[in-house]
Amino acid sequence: MSEHDDLLDQGPKEAPEPETAEQRSKRTGWGGAAGGGILGGGIALAKFGGLAKIFIWLFAFRAIGDAWRIGSWVGIAVVVAVIAALVLLHQRRQV
Repeated sequence: MSEHDDLLDQGPKEAPEPETAEQRSKRTGWGGAAGGGILGGGIALAKFGGLAKIFIWLFAFRAIGDAWRIGSWVGIAVVVAVIAALVLLHQRRQV
């Protein structure tokens, strides 16, 4: 005999009533309004507030760092160009 035959021998059973939202919220420990409020607040924060600002500040910080590096190379190029111009002027005055 297979295990399914044992179930058939037991006969029909009644299914339990499905639980309501109130029963489920009591069982899980979350209040329906509290869970929805936390979820809604998190979505609003991500969309309008903190998370967007964090991303903007991260991009701005990276842009400032990149500008600093590019500016450093430009500064080095300007110093080299000024030194080369001074050397050229000094050579022309001696001739």
